[in-house]
Amino acid sequence: MSDHPTETGGPTRQRLIDVAIELFKRHSVAGTSLQMISDELGLTKSAIYHHFRTRDELLSAVMEPVVHEVAALVEAAEAHRGPRARADHMLVGYAAIAASNRELLPLLTGDPGVTELLRARAEWREVVERQMALLAGVEPGLGGQVKAAVLMSGIASAAGLDYGDIPDEALREKLIAAGRRTLGLRRPQGRDARADS
Repeated sequence: MSDHPTETGGPTRQRLIDVAIELFKRHSVAGTSLQMISDELGLTKSAIYHHFRTRDELLSAVMEPVVHEVAALVEAAEAHRGPRARADHMLVGYAAIAASNRELLPLLTGDPGVTELLRARAEWREVVERQMALLAGVEPGLGGQVKAAVLMSGIASAAGLDYGDIPDEALREKLIAAGRRTLGLRRPQGRDARADS
């Protein structure tokens, strides 16, 4: 589909996504309908259907860039040797994603509609499971799984708070530090330490 306005002068696909994100934040995914999005933009539903047939299609378009970013991060983390190095790489990357997607990530980790879509899309569900396994690998068993879940949801929630005009880099560093404490990881020494500072 095109990112150019429709023939009737309608919004771009990206504008639909942006408005959907705002309404998802206000009303949740389940509480937002395509009708609400069309009303917000002053359009008919048929103008929305030109780009998205269902709310789940629109939600998929919202989620896809972040899921792809996390998938690439998971793959890179899995290439490291040892569970601590893999977990630290995953943590550092996830904190960076959270800091640069402050408004979106809390929505994508806390909404039942998102959880339902993640379960329905096997390839996305697998990315989340691999991410959890990398973070939980530091401490095998239930304890590691709980720490991984706390870390993932905690970073997403913390990133979404209003810290004023704090730069992404400063937030990223604080998220990494809190995540390392949660997982019992130390800051890597030498060359690796410079990579995440």
